[in-house]
Formats: sequence, structure tokens, C-alpha cells
Amino acid sequence: MQIKIIMTNQIKDALFGIAVGDALGVPVEFKSRGFLKIQPVTGMQGYGTHGQPAGTWSDDSSLTFCLAESLFYGYNTKDIAKRFVMWFKQAYWTAWGNVFDIGNTTHTAILNLISGIEPVRAGEDDEYSNGNGSLMRILPLAFYLKNKSIDERFKITQEVSSITHRHIRSVIACFIYIEYAINLINGLDKILAYNKMQESVNNFLDKNPVLFEERANFDNVLKSRIENLSESQIRGSGYVIHSLEAAFWCILRNNNFKDTVLEAVNLGEDTDTTGAITGGLSGLIYGFNNIPSEWTSVIAKKSEIEKLSEKLEKIFTLNFE
Repeated sequence: MQIKIIMTNQIKDALFGIAVGDALGVPVEFKSRGFLKIQPVTGMQGYGTHGQPAGTWSDDSSLTFCLAESLFYGYNTKDIAKRFVMWFKQAYWTAWGNVFDIGNTTHTAILNLISGIEPVRAGEDDEYSNGNGSLMRILPLAFYLKNKSIDERFKITQEVSSITHRHIRSVIACFIYIEYAINLINGLDKILAYNKMQESVNNFLDKNPVLFEERANFDNVLKSRIENLSESQIRGSGYVIHSLEAAFWCILRNNNFKDTVLEAVNLGEDTDTTGAITGGLSGLIYGFNNIPSEWTSVIAKKSEIEKLSEKLEKIFTLNFE
């Protein structure tokens, strides 16, 4: 089994990977793949869909940072929810002090939180509430869960997803993503991490019949070599299955951060979220120093993200190894 030597702050790798992927996608959100074939994203640019300057990240990164910051104080769904509400009402952890993008399911969930519904029941649980809004922000949880049992990992992942997305399909997608991320954090290369994720998640689903009926939705991720699918079989939409598939497809087909994340963004549609979901894992794989400096240099609140990363790195190293 190949183990890579870990020399960087992996939390910084992940958080900047998310923010960069997000910011690359913000200017072209909702653009079609056909449009991006003609005018592809090749680097950091500004304005476009949301009229934001270059380096601006969206709700994907904001909610990721809220979760990461909350975990510094321990695991508490009420505290996580409180920070989500602060983002929504007070523009907390936004790039420039305004909320310019929010998914419908997340919006409904936050209104539920404001009305007093408990966090783990705030997210909608119908089949049509399976957008990518919990998947896009879940990555920091991997650092908290990395040394816990798989049953506890699933339980806590379900709780954190359910704050905005409570349907079991969204929960399983987050669980798969977290399992892969933990393998990367533990030093496996991207291929071995993927193989181990498939094995552990399939075994877990086999032992939990209540989850079994959802398995077919994840066959491309759990039972096949997703990198062998054609581009036409991969979507960049906001549906959680499409986002998960797109991230792994891009990761397993490319060999550096730049190409991986640009391919994700240029799939079109929900470009910022596909970029963020792919970027977080790619940051773990390649490290902050392999993200183009011309991209990280313009990221909004760069110093604040660095400070959050350093603070979290200390607490997770001390308490969770």
C-alpha cells in the first residue's frame, strides 16, 4: 500500500482548494457546456454571471468556512446551524459582505432554522431536495471524523448534511465524499484512496439494509471505474449525484490541480459548486503549493482563510490524532 509523506497543512490545502474551485466557477455559473467549449474558463476571471470581482467565492465556501470554524469549538449541530443563519442574515463569512447566491433547499432549511426547527430536522427530506448544497460544504468534517468508527462517521455525516439536506441520498453522497477525503488525509494516493472508499462504503451499505435501495443511484461511483465514462455521461448540474460523479471523474482523469479543476468548471451548469467540490479534494491530493499562485493571490479574504486553516490545524493535530 502506497503512503505519501504529508508535509503541509492539509486543512489549508482543502479550504483553498474549495475557495479556488468555487471562485473559478462563479463568473460562469449557469453557462452551458456548449458555451464553455467555445469560451472555456482558463484562469481566474471576474464579473460574468454574478458581477463579482475575480477571486470571489460563493455560498459553497462561505458555508464550508462556517462549518470549519464551528468544529474548532467541538462538534455541535446547534453551533453549526447558528453560523449558517449568521451567514444568511448578517453576511458572515462572505467574500465581500453580501450573500449573492443560495440554493433553494438551503434557503428553505435556513428559514426552518430561524423558525426554531432543530438543526438535524431543518433540511427537507423529499426526493426533490437532493441538490448539492450539503456536499459542497461537508469537507471540513473529514478532519473531525478521521479517527472515529465508520458507524460514527456515518451518523455524524448524516446529522451535518441534514441541517440543510436530509434525504438519505444526499447523506450517502456526503458519506462517500468524506470517506474518500479521509483516505487522502491518511496519506493514500488518489487511486488507492478511491479503491478503499469503494470497498468500505459498499461493505457499510451491505450491512445496512435501510440504505440498500439507494445503492443503484451510486453505481457509477461505487461499482465501476468512473474515469472511463465519456464526457457526455457526466453532468455538471446541481443534482448531488451529478456533482459527486463529476468530481471523481475529473480527479481520476487528471494529474494536477489546475487541469482537474478547470475540467470540472468547464462541464458547465453549476460551475461554482462542481469546482468547489472537486477543488477541495484536489487540494488534499496536490497541496496548496500546487494551486497556481495567480489564483490563490486574488482569493477574497485570503489572510482570513489562512488564519482559520492555521487555527484548525493546531486543534485537530492536538486533539484528534
